[in-house]
Amino acid sequence: MDTEISDPHVGRMLDGRYRVGSRVARGGMATVYEALDTRLDRVVALKVMNGGLGTDTDFARKFVHEARAAARLSHQNVVAVFDQGSDDDTLFLAMEYVPGQTLRELMRDQAPMSPARALDLLSPILAALSAAHDAGIVHRDVKPENVLIATDGKIKVADFGLSRAVSANGNTVTQGLLMGTVSYLAPELVTDSAADARSDVYSAGIVLYEMLTGAKPHTGDTPLQVAYRHVHNDVPPPSALQPGIPPYVDALVQRATSRSREHRPADAHVFAQQVRRVRSALDEGLPDDPELTGDLTVPILALQGLGEPGPFDDSPHRYDGYGAGVRTDTVIVEHEPIRVPPRVAEPAPARVRRRRRGPLALLLVLLLATGVGTAAWYYGVQRYTRTPDLTAMTVAQAADKARIDGLTTTVAGQAFDESVPAGRVLSTDPGIGDRILKNGQVELTVSKGKERYKIPKLAGSDAVVARDTLARLNLVVGSEAQKYSEAVAAGKVMSSAPGPGVVVKRGQVVNLTISRGPQPIDVPNTTGQRLRDAARELGRLGFTVGTTEEFSESVARGRVISQNPNSGERFAKDKIELVVSKGPPLVRVPSVWRMQTKDARTVLERAGFKVKVQRAALYVGVNVVAAQNPAGNSIAHNGTTVTITVL
Repeated sequence: MDTEISDPHVGRMLDGRYRVGSRVARGGMATVYEALDTRLDRVVALKVMNGGLGTDTDFARKFVHEARAAARLSHQNVVAVFDQGSDDDTLFLAMEYVPGQTLRELMRDQAPMSPARALDLLSPILAALSAAHDAGIVHRDVKPENVLIATDGKIKVADFGLSRAVSANGNTVTQGLLMGTVSYLAPELVTDSAADARSDVYSAGIVLYEMLTGAKPHTGDTPLQVAYRHVHNDVPPPSALQPGIPPYVDALVQRATSRSREHRPADAHVFAQQVRRVRSALDEGLPDDPELTGDLTVPILALQGLGEPGPFDDSPHRYDGYGAGVRTDTVIVEHEPIRVPPRVAEPAPARVRRRRRGPLALLLVLLLATGVGTAAWYYGVQRYTRTPDLTAMTVAQAADKARIDGLTTTVAGQAFDESVPAGRVLSTDPGIGDRILKNGQVELTVSKGKERYKIPKLAGSDAVVARDTLARLNLVVGSEAQKYSEAVAAGKVMSSAPGPGVVVKRGQVVNLTISRGPQPIDVPNTTGQRLRDAARELGRLGFTVGTTEEFSESVARGRVISQNPNSGERFAKDKIELVVSKGPPLVRVPSVWRMQTKDARTVLERAGFKVKVQRAALYVGVNVVAAQNPAGNSIAHNGTTVTITVL
C-alpha cells in the first residue's frame, strides 16, 4: 500500500495556512513533511507531532514554550523555526526547508572518515550549539539525524528544545526515545535527567567518534543496556578501531565524552576551540603532539572514580591509561580492572648480566631521554607563542600588532556588543594569552556595535506575519490585546507598542493590539412602530434603513408591518429593511345615484365600504339617493365610509 496515499496528513491544510505535501522523514516523535505556506508562498518543512501528544495539555504548553525559545535562535547553522501551532489536536512546527540529506545518510556512505573530514563536519555543528548555549538553550538530542546537510554543502542543526518538551510529557529514556537517541545520551540524562551545555558536548563527542570509526561506542540489545553503558563505561579511543588516528584526536574524543561532566569542555565554544587546535595539528601532519595531547587528557584517576564496568559488558576492552593516546597494560577482564605485570621475573644470573651492561644501558637511557626531551620541548614549547591582546582595536591595528609577533589575522565573524564600538575587535581565537603556533593565524570577531532594531510598521498586517517579522528581528511578542474595529479586518494588527520607527534592544517586548473586526450590535424589533420612530432608533445604533410600502388591512398607514432582520446581531452600516403600511388597499367606489336607500346600502357594503345615510335639505320622503361622497367611480381605501344623501 502506498504510504503517501494512506498518510492522513498528506494533502491536508493545517491551521488554514499550511498545505501538507509529501512526507520527508518519520521518527518516533514526529513526522516531517514538505509543505507550502500559502500566506507567504514559500516551501517549509512541517514537523507534525505524532498522535497522542497533541491531546496532552502539559506537553502542548511545554511544546509552545520550547518552540518559541528555538524560534529566537538566529544562526546560519541552525534550522530556523518560523511558526508553531495546532489544528484539531495536531501539534506542528513550521521550519526552514533544507533540501539535501542528514548526517546519518552521509555517514552510511562515508564513515569511517579521516579525522580532518570528521572535524570539518563537526565544526558547524558546534557553531550551532554555541549559538544555542549563548542563548541559554540546551539541545538535549544531538545526533546525526538532527544534522542536515544542504545540497550546497551548508550544515544546519534542527530540533532545538524538542526533547525537553517530550521529557515534560513523562517519557523516560526507555519509554519515549529511540535507540538512536539513547546512543548519544549523556550519562547525567540517564541518572538524574539534569542537562546543561556539557550534555550537548558529550553527544557531539559521540557523533565525532562514530564519524571516525563508523560505529557507536556503546551498543546493546535494548535501549536500557545502551543507557547503562553510557553511565558505567568510558568511550574507548577511536584508534582502537581505526589504527593510525593520532593520540591527540583520541584525547579530543575522550575529553568530550568523559562520564564526568566536570572533565568535559564547559560548552560548545570551548569544544570548538579544542577542535580547531586539533585540526591545526592535523594540517601540520603531526603524528603526535605531546603537549596538545596532555592538554586534552582526562587523568585516569578521575576516570576510575566514576564507577566500575557494568554487567552488560561481554567483551574485554583495552583502555587508554590517561583517557588519551598513551597505552597501558590495564585490561578489563570479567568487569574488574587487573594490573598485568609487564614481564615475568628473570633468573638471578640474568640480573647479574644486566648489571654488567649497566653503564651502557644508562648511556642509552640518557641519550633517549635527551632526544625525547628535545622533541617534547620542540613540539610542546618551541613551536608556540602566546596570543597578544588585540581587543578594542580596529582590524587594521590588530593586524599590525599581531604582525609584530609574527602572527597573521583574519576576520572570522561579527557579533553585537553593548560596550565595544562597531568595527573594533571584540574577541580573538585563540584567546588572549593562549598558546598559538608561531606564524599562526588569529581569528578576530569584530563588534557590530550595540544590537538595535527598528520596530517595523505592523499595523494592517496579519497577526501571524507580524509575529514572524518580530521573531526575525530578535524581538519578543508580548501581550496581544483584542479590540473591535470598524476599520481593521479581524486578525489584523491595529497597533504596536513601541510603535513603528522606535529603535530598541534585542529581546525588546513588543505588545500588539489585534482587531476582532467590527463589534456586533443587537437588532431591535421595530414592528408596529411609526416609520420615523423606527428609523431613528435603528439609525442611532449605526444601521442603515431601507423601506418599502404595502397595503395592510390590519396595520395603520405609516406604521411598520415587518422588519428584516428583526433579531440577532448585525454590524454597523448593515442595512435593515422595513415594510411600511400604506393602509387598506384602494378600490373603486360603486355609483348608487338614484338607487333606493336600501339598495344603495347593500351595494356599498358589499364593495367593502361603510355607509352613512343623511337626508337632503329638501327631503320629501321618497328615499332615493340624490348624492354620494366619495363620488361614484372614484378610488378610496377599502373600509372608507361613503355618505349618501337621500330625498
